[in-house]
Amino acid sequence: MVTKVPHDATIIDASNLIVGRLASIVAKRLLMGEKIAIVNAEKAVYAGRKKAKVEEFKKFFEIVGRTNPKYGPKHYRRPDTILRRVIRGMLPMDKAKGRKAFKRLKVYVGIPPEAMDREAQTINEASASKLKCSYVYLGKVAEEFGWKEV
Repeated sequence: MVTKVPHDATIIDASNLIVGRLASIVAKRLLMGEKIAIVNAEKAVYAGRKKAKVEEFKKFFEIVGRTNPKYGPKHYRRPDTILRRVIRGMLPMDKAKGRKAFKRLKVYVGIPPEAMDREAQTINEASASKLKCSYVYLGKVAEEFGWKEV
């Protein structure tokens, strides 16, 4: 299901932004009532070596429900849903304000056609240029687990 970018949403380009720092800043802005659309989710970065990140995700994917794995936690493989889930973890989802804030968030792989002509912001505090260690793109990690870029 493809959703349209809200006309009053702030568009943030996730290219070369660190996932955790991006998520914490976006979560704060969502709680303040801002509508946010994140584009280029596959170009966000995780700090660390690719091999280490893939191993971390493999351990995460092994977690299943106790009684029936079918009902266990959902493990997303697409970069946009992974990033959306990271942001969700930084919101107070047990409260109404957290659930409302999460509804104001849209995350996209690439740039949707209706957002092409609009200005996209970046977050300097979350820039990967500040990293002194190696990093891996979220899209590359997702490809290791079956995501095929469309």
